[in-house]
Amino acid sequence: MDRIYDVIIIGAGPAGLSAGLYAARAKMDTLILEKDKTGGQIAGTEEVANYPGSIKDATGPLLVARMVEQCEQFGAVRQKATVTAVELLGDVKVVHTDKGLLKTKSVILSMGAKPRLLGIPGERSLTGKGVSYCATCDAEFFTDLEVYVFGGGDTALEEGMFIAKFAKSVTIVHRRDTFRAAKSIIEKAQKHPKINFLLNSGAKEILGDGMVQGVVIENYLTGEITTKMADDEDGLMGIFVFVGYLPETELVKEKLTCDAMGYIITDENMATEIPGVFAAGDIRAKSLRQVVTATADGAIAAVQAEKYIESDH
Repeated sequence: MDRIYDVIIIGAGPAGLSAGLYAARAKMDTLILEKDKTGGQIAGTEEVANYPGSIKDATGPLLVARMVEQCEQFGAVRQKATVTAVELLGDVKVVHTDKGLLKTKSVILSMGAKPRLLGIPGERSLTGKGVSYCATCDAEFFTDLEVYVFGGGDTALEEGMFIAKFAKSVTIVHRRDTFRAAKSIIEKAQKHPKINFLLNSGAKEILGDGMVQGVVIENYLTGEITTKMADDEDGLMGIFVFVGYLPETELVKEKLTCDAMGYIITDENMATEIPGVFAAGDIRAKSLRQVVTATADGAIAAVQAEKYIESDH
């Protein structure tokens, strides 16, 4: 007889792991699927200072490791698999993966979001060759080199300060004249001796033959175009992009209601319009996307999935 899980959780970031913990503790037959690295975006975060109870110098990978340990302690099963399609209607939902077909009574969607690109010439061809979207992963590669960071939110400024630990200098380029980041973060960045700012500006092209060697920047107020090239003695520079994220909703955007940005719309209980289907974390429409809200979403989704299964629906 085919195994039918109580809940399949798609995505193993903080929302998915939190859902897995709560579901497994409730004695639900729980499977967590992840196509990439466990932990999602936080797995590449150097410092997690705003998660309640996190110790000083707590890192993303450390927090993820603890979440995984808790999930497995209560019996949640994790599997590396790419979900290719989902059938969400009916009492038994079907999840198609590259490892085979799975059945479940409920589904929690927690696929998260991916970095938004600048969408300019040279960006894709030089990604991994001087263009990066993860400071923790790549900052060390730019030791004693110039780095340009694009973005104006918390992430751009926080990661810019982290990159400054390694880089010779960091220039933060933002399209507006004010930042969207928290005031405390802005003040800290402005006081940093290695950080400079270019406001009302954006990138037009990334230059390089095999590696990033320069960037073309436009001033949106004056229309002036400036080409910033790496120092002659360096020959190379770094480009880090933190201009927001795109929800990973390709699987379900034709099956569920999403907002104009593509995020899944849920109620306060993480429920979508399809009974037994819930969404948690960065993938859903919400006002704040942080680890603390992702874990809260996951906990709520798991509890509601349990109630759904126990009801006659």
